[in-house]
Amino acid sequence: MPLPEHLIKQLVSVIIPCYNHGKYLAHAIDSVYAQSYRFFEVIVVDDGSVDNTKEVCGKYPEVRYVYQENLGLSAARNTGVKNAKGEYLVFLDADDWLLEHALEHNIGYLKSDTRAAFVAGGYQLYYEPEDKTWLIQQEITNDYYCELLEGNFIGMHAAVMYRHWIFKYFSFNTALRYCEDYDMYLQITRLFPIFYHTNLIAVYRKHDDNMSANYSGMMDYALRALSFQKKNLKNKAERKSYKKGKNYWRSYYSRKIYDNLLGNLYAGEVVFDRKEIEILKKYNKHLYKKFTNQPFQKYEGKRKDIKKLPMNIIRKVFFRIKKKPKLPKVKKIDLGDLERTSPFSTQFGYDRGGPLDRYYIENFLKTYSPQIKGRVLEIGDNAYTMKFGGDEVTESDVLHVDDSNPRATFVGDLSNAPHIPSDSFDCIVLTQTLQLIYDFKAAIATCHRILKTGGILLITVPGISHIAQDGWGKYWLWSFTDASMQRLMEEYFSLENISVNTYGNVKVASAFLYGMGLPEIKKRDMDIHDPHYQVIVSVSAIK
Repeated sequence: MPLPEHLIKQLVSVIIPCYNHGKYLAHAIDSVYAQSYRFFEVIVVDDGSVDNTKEVCGKYPEVRYVYQENLGLSAARNTGVKNAKGEYLVFLDADDWLLEHALEHNIGYLKSDTRAAFVAGGYQLYYEPEDKTWLIQQEITNDYYCELLEGNFIGMHAAVMYRHWIFKYFSFNTALRYCEDYDMYLQITRLFPIFYHTNLIAVYRKHDDNMSANYSGMMDYALRALSFQKKNLKNKAERKSYKKGKNYWRSYYSRKIYDNLLGNLYAGEVVFDRKEIEILKKYNKHLYKKFTNQPFQKYEGKRKDIKKLPMNIIRKVFFRIKKKPKLPKVKKIDLGDLERTSPFSTQFGYDRGGPLDRYYIENFLKTYSPQIKGRVLEIGDNAYTMKFGGDEVTESDVLHVDDSNPRATFVGDLSNAPHIPSDSFDCIVLTQTLQLIYDFKAAIATCHRILKTGGILLITVPGISHIAQDGWGKYWLWSFTDASMQRLMEEYFSLENISVNTYGNVKVASAFLYGMGLPEIKKRDMDIHDPHYQVIVSVSAIK
């Protein structure tokens, strides 16, 4: 029986294309059924899988299962559109999942303005091999079309909710093996308004089988999707953004290819793709030179493992003896990619895989996760409360500076909050906030007042950092050291109940200032501690 018109206008169709990702599929489906917004349908498009995809779907009677011969991701999405009944469409890859309020957040934006073709939000990047998570939340205030010409700031397709009517005008390009979503964003934003926000919508799982790990292919198709827009450019600003985008994709994937080649060399599992070597040579001669002159230890593998690698590179790479690095002589330092006065990212590295400082912040909170329990107050949102406290949290409160956040249980300035009751909280999570508060001493006094006896205050503050270039920049007032935080905390908490720590070293501090992302720095370098270069300062204090 067809749905009544008034119900269709409320329905969200969640389309899950799946190709041999049956092992992940149940998690994706469960995340839809856990949504706070309850009026949805789930359509799984099996793109010719030979694993247990059909069997997994069979465990969910309400899921509509659609099978097609293997035609690729674009074709699977188009099939999903044809089978969707809802006014709103979400495309969730089978190896990703939605966060609890994903549909509620996005449909709220679209209902507020019927002109918008789609809405997109922030997401979490989950790196499965190392069980690490980063938050990807960018503030974008410029022209969305120009921003997308310069790079794909949306990043994750499941963070997008489309209006169904937009697919009367567009379909996913089946000629694009990768970046078909990027192509869609460009087509739509050129002609229609959209919404963009930083609420967390979904989790993007990175693992060894991701299509996006094919860096040379990703570069090809990103540039191809971008090139489709060349004929549409109308003014100088768009042409400038287009040129900037071409340079960005070449630089971004050249670095990815270089890091991948280098990692393979060190691991001793070397099967080279000649195309990747040629891409480095064509688009990034500096990285090409660095790769072909690496001082590696002698390669122990067999020559037959190397697929048609030019002999001059084989000689350079495999038969050098690794030497202990020496300090370069004065005026002989090779700055390479750092020979620039502008950063790689002005978004703290959010657009390069996630900020470096989040690694330290989340490790700190993970250490204290057993104390994140009972009634917990967090500033801005409760993402860290729920991530690190989970089921141990009995009541989660959020303090926001104004009433723009519908999930806030308290509104106001932490430095002047008499309306928050005293002796109320078992834990307060105060991350990367104190630098935005002019009277930070009063904010700490408030925290001490509203904590229960035995309650814990968990703080992180920036040390070495650039100033935010979005709307928060005008509120960015302070940076801190371990010494300043120690003296501050001693004014309100007993010395024996205070623990102050620092994180970082000169390499991480420099990379953070340049806006490099977390995937661009090795974990072993992140874990080296030099107290003279304090990127993050953490504090735990018990009342």
